[in-house]
Amino acid sequence: MLQTKRKSVDYSLQRRRTLEELSSALRTMVSHEALDADPMLIRAALHHGRLTDRRCPVANCGRLLELNYVFGDQLGQYSGRIKSEDELAEMEGDFGEFTVYVVEVCPECGWNHVVEAYLLGDGRTRKPPRRQPTIEDIYG
Repeated sequence: MLQTKRKSVDYSLQRRRTLEELSSALRTMVSHEALDADPMLIRAALHHGRLTDRRCPVANCGRLLELNYVFGDQLGQYSGRIKSEDELAEMEGDFGEFTVYVVEVCPECGWNHVVEAYLLGDGRTRKPPRRQPTIEDIYG
């Protein structure tokens, strides 16, 4: 359980509006950006996503996967990474403040939408961790 979760934003109304727009776009056979999940997002969902009990709201083609993306100045080079619930629980004591975006993805049809965003962390300001060399740094 995340103990420092605060300033949560629920995107369910925006999701509902997107689904209504999508429904009318499908009736007129117009493509819609809600069904254009990046191949890297779909791959990340398949390998790192958490299976939910919700079905795809567009085509009912499968169960949705959720990803947690973390962003924040105090995360340094680790900002923009995918983290599991267990990793988030560890991170909330190590960083002062960072934002978590929960994204739902249907790998079958490409549906993707932000479900929720919230802040985590203990509130103490810290410097970002020292930058560690990556494979790209080493091998160019």
